Amino acid sequence: MRRLILLSCLISTASLAGGAYVRVPAGEFQSVLKYEDNKGKQKVAAFDMMKQPVTNAQFLEFVRTHPQWQRGKTPVVFAEQKHYLSHWQAPLVLGTNVKPQQPVTQVSWFAASAYCEAQGARLPTWNEWEYTAAADPKRRDARNDPAWRESILGWYAKPASTTIADVGKKPANIYGIQDLNGLIWEWTEDYSAMLVSADNRNQSDPDKSKFCGASALSMEDKESYAVMMRVAMLSSLDAVNSTSNLGFRCAKSLPRTQTRSP
Repeated sequence: MRRLILLSCLISTASLAGGAYVRVPAGEFQSVLKYEDNKGKQKVAAFDMMKQPVTNAQFLEFVRTHPQWQRGKTPVVFAEQKHYLSHWQAPLVLGTNVKPQQPVTQVSWFAASAYCEAQGARLPTWNEWEYTAAADPKRRDARNDPAWRESILGWYAKPASTTIADVGKKPANIYGIQDLNGLIWEWTEDYSAMLVSADNRNQSDPDKSKFCGASALSMEDKESYAVMMRVAMLSSLDAVNSTSNLGFRCAKSLPRTQTRSP
């Protein structure tokens, strides 16, 4: 509770120019997670999601107008001092090796949440993210397509040292949203409630593969290995952690009258 109170104090009421949002229609889908209270399909209300992940340029503007989130000024309870924005040349300088249109990484869950809240938004829930990420350019759910799965697994197989591409280089899915798969991992609002890692005690280096010991017992579809890896990785992290390939995008809830399927 103290962390939440402090977090609200660190978020100013200043407006922040963010990325474009796209309306995702309401629907149902079978999550890879098995919920004890609902073993059937999960219902997702309509919501707005950022078309692309938050970029370095956008997050730089955020820390300029919200200096309490600059590297070196953020309290340790909200971000690891060793990793938070450590790839930037300076607190307000990206440097030659960090491109403005690359997705921002090395940000904690608290920092990502603060950015979204400054926009009047929030992080997407896991169900919202999984539901939207299941789509390809022509289908709302492409997860049963072996070729679609292989393309995602191919990205996971790339070395961690691979340079991250700029956002928006890949085709949008059927909803008009880009880069949910194949660019970076992404924080979700409820990431810590999805799955508990069997080796969640070692938080010393979040860039190491701590998710290797995570259990798949909560998984409904054991063939969805690509999504399982993402769940396991996220659930192994603490909210203060940041890694070199973990970023985020924001979402917005809609008024109740706009959340139902047409």
